Amino acid sequence: MQPSYATPKGGAALVVSFRLANKTVLILGSGSLAATRAFAALEADSSVIILARGGTSSACEELKWRAQQKQLRIVDWEELPSSSEPSSYGDILDAFLETIPNVALAIVTDTLSTNHTRNYTSAQTIYRVFKARNIPVNTTDMMDLCDFSFTSTHRFEHHETGQKTSLQIGVTTNGQGCRLAARLRREIVAKLPREVGAAVEQVGQMRSMAKGDISLPPHEDVAMPVDEDIDEEELAEDGGVLTPNRPVPSRSNSENALETRRRRVKWVAQVSEYWPISKLATMSEADMKDVLAANQNTLSLSSAANILGAPQTLVPSLHFKSFPKLGRILLVGSGPGHPSLLTIATHTALTQLADLVLSDKLVPDAVLSLIPKHVQVRIARKFPGNAEGAQTEMMEAAIEAAKRGLTVVRLKQGDPVVYGRAGEEVLYFRSHGFEPLVIPGVSSALAAPTFAGIPVTQRGVAESFIVCTGVGRKGKEVQLPGYERGRTLVVLMGVARLQQVINTLVDTSDAENRRDGPAYPAHLPIAIIERASMPDQRVISSTLKDIVRALESNGEQRPPGLMVIGWAVLALNDRGDVGMLEEGAEQDDEARVQRWLGGPDGLSWKVKEGIETGWDSV
Repeated sequence: MQPSYATPKGGAALVVSFRLANKTVLILGSGSLAATRAFAALEADSSVIILARGGTSSACEELKWRAQQKQLRIVDWEELPSSSEPSSYGDILDAFLETIPNVALAIVTDTLSTNHTRNYTSAQTIYRVFKARNIPVNTTDMMDLCDFSFTSTHRFEHHETGQKTSLQIGVTTNGQGCRLAARLRREIVAKLPREVGAAVEQVGQMRSMAKGDISLPPHEDVAMPVDEDIDEEELAEDGGVLTPNRPVPSRSNSENALETRRRRVKWVAQVSEYWPISKLATMSEADMKDVLAANQNTLSLSSAANILGAPQTLVPSLHFKSFPKLGRILLVGSGPGHPSLLTIATHTALTQLADLVLSDKLVPDAVLSLIPKHVQVRIARKFPGNAEGAQTEMMEAAIEAAKRGLTVVRLKQGDPVVYGRAGEEVLYFRSHGFEPLVIPGVSSALAAPTFAGIPVTQRGVAESFIVCTGVGRKGKEVQLPGYERGRTLVVLMGVARLQQVINTLVDTSDAENRRDGPAYPAHLPIAIIERASMPDQRVISSTLKDIVRALESNGEQRPPGLMVIGWAVLALNDRGDVGMLEEGAEQDDEARVQRWLGGPDGLSWKVKEGIETGWDSV
């Protein structure tokens, strides 16, 4: 199959956001629409000039008020040097533009006005003047005279202070339904957490700390060149869009200031990706410093007490000697993500038993929101390069809280004993005098393929399945199982190392002994399932040969993700294909893969977004 990429489909727009500080926005017209555009431009920190016939006297009340407040300037067309001929409109405007510095955008609103309505010929003339000066233009109700359009925009406020935040969203239908765009924008806003604006503000503050714009405590601060700016996207060595799970070296005491700063920015990306919105919105400056602290591998008992809450006070009895309440630790599996997949035992532990929840970073907000507000929740800081230290930190915190008589729920995604390190924690807690109760959860190794329409076993296709990890302890490579036609391979925690895993599977020589058995055929189907069971679930299906290109061609990754490899991936596609184990079936393999992907002229991959709508009501 020849390599291919997605064919661009016209009709979309390049959605961007402009930085307009120290720039000028010129608005033609003085009605209510001009006032709306002016307000948006002012919030973007630009200077605004209103150019209209009649000047201030013809302007709407809002524009008059803003002019009085010195927020903008209103200029009367009639006061500009001109002749009375319509053909001179262009010369008048061109001469006026000579007097205005840094005009970034031009917005023509008087084509839709109750008075002084501009006709198409006049609008076309002034459009050409702006274009000659390379100034982008928006002309209301005349799409062919528009270089850009406006989205239906909402700017979020802080849920407690009411102050506007830096978070904005915009919806565009590219001229196909402005009213519908407004409705969709309202519905999107209604579905987002009320704290989302505050969350953005807090993450921005923490990001400034990570970059050195705001100082950490003296012993934690890192001196950096003033003009160096590091962003999350810049951490990708190849310049591409990176995943928050991209491997980074483990922390060392010898890392320099730049490495420390890069690691902190990486941790901010991790927090942004995994922590619940409600947690992000309520981060204190101390919390931020705690996340970014250079000595993250340890947590003092005093720090733990501050985070977990003050010890409970025991009231002595007049007749009997008081004994401290014995705490306990529950190791709980939360399932793949969808709250409907919680077991009754897990739901009870979270909603009725927990005094403290120590949660892995992958547990989604939909599950954490079930926890009563009075129960303290702490998210594991298992960021790249800090996993071992964060694991120790959480176990120590659980012991400290249990000794104070608290019921600690150690919450893990999926099933705690399927690559959840539950065994290590059981032995650790036992060595400190606590026998934890392990509560199973639905493993993503089984649930994710099901949500993607892939049966890990299927008569005539897959007689067995095997689950493995794509990365060993401390980031080391692991030995992967060899190919068996009638077996499905599920690889957890390997998407960030996709190329490395694929190389191991298809390498026919396997000189380094990284695979235990035969090589996998390059045309074998594979599916990458991201955010399984959640509304933004994505399934990218291709072959081992093309899956790396497929993943790279579909934008940023959506951790967590897993891989399903084998003929089961296409078994239930369309009308089904369940004859892989029949004699001689191998001869039709490449043809069945082509049929599955859409024929010889189709793409080398398929992408499916979201989950079945029936889960909305479950």
